[in-house]
Amino acid sequence: MAVTKERRSLLVSMVMVLFFLFNAQLLQVMSCPNDQGHQVTNCTDQDRKLLEFPLNLEYLEAEFFLFGALGFGLDTVAPNLTMGGPSPLGAQKANLDPLTRDVVLQFAWQEVGHLRAIKKTVKGFARPQLDLSKKAFAKVMDKAFGIKFVPPFNPYANSYNYLIASYLVPYVGLTGYVGANPKLQCPASRKLVAGLLGVESGQDAVIRTMLYARAAHVVYPYGITVAAFTDKISDLRNKLGKAGVKDEGLVVPKAMGAEGQVVGNVLVGNELSLSYDRTPEEILRIVYGSGNESVPGGFYPKGAEGEIAKSYLVTTRSTEV
Repeated sequence: MAVTKERRSLLVSMVMVLFFLFNAQLLQVMSCPNDQGHQVTNCTDQDRKLLEFPLNLEYLEAEFFLFGALGFGLDTVAPNLTMGGPSPLGAQKANLDPLTRDVVLQFAWQEVGHLRAIKKTVKGFARPQLDLSKKAFAKVMDKAFGIKFVPPFNPYANSYNYLIASYLVPYVGLTGYVGANPKLQCPASRKLVAGLLGVESGQDAVIRTMLYARAAHVVYPYGITVAAFTDKISDLRNKLGKAGVKDEGLVVPKAMGAEGQVVGNVLVGNELSLSYDRTPEEILRIVYGSGNESVPGGFYPKGAEGEIAKSYLVTTRSTEV
């Protein structure tokens, strides 16, 4: 009889353990983002913020590539994704050769897909005010070189200029995905970010490869090579990010190349050829062009959207008051 009681107690204990494990697993599944709803728990609240933040970059990429290839953007091809946000300022169709336009158009539709993917997982926010004008890009180039270009740099003038301007876009986003991934708690969130990171990295690789093939080309009328443009842009992003070297141009000193063996730098990586990561704060410092996550500007004249970005603006206003 004693043996029977022991077995019964053991069986009850096992059932209780399985019950709690099952419920814990069920709770985790229910709390993770899914296509049917947007649950808010300790798990998904952090995930939600981290998944929503990249929408700022995805909106920018979608509009820049759509306008560059087609001459119109989300308001025409997917107005529901904008959630009523203001139309971008100054965006226009670029004067592209057939191959470059083909590639850019592919990127454009991929970015539309990225917006859909994120918004299927989290509610998201309306498209922020974007400044994609020639003036906005000209300011970046002037700041990168420490001079005022004459005539001002125009990203829409030709394929060379547009590819150089495109160098500004996907890479910042992909470093953000690398930085966010280890902070995500839900498998569904990590899967989404891995999928986004894969394509964003591919876009950056294509842009860098197309530019690398033209690295020695002297950009008219500035007398500056394509490679020099990428060096200066990367240096500026490192300076604005204020977190050390996380950006490299197309040609680097041999010591900085893969395994210290090459100067060509088609793909960016650290000493182990692993992708660099950036925090939302670093990204805001770069895309605002101010070096300060609390001071909007650059491509986001009114600031980025989402709780993470807004938290810095609120802190600034509170401090000023």
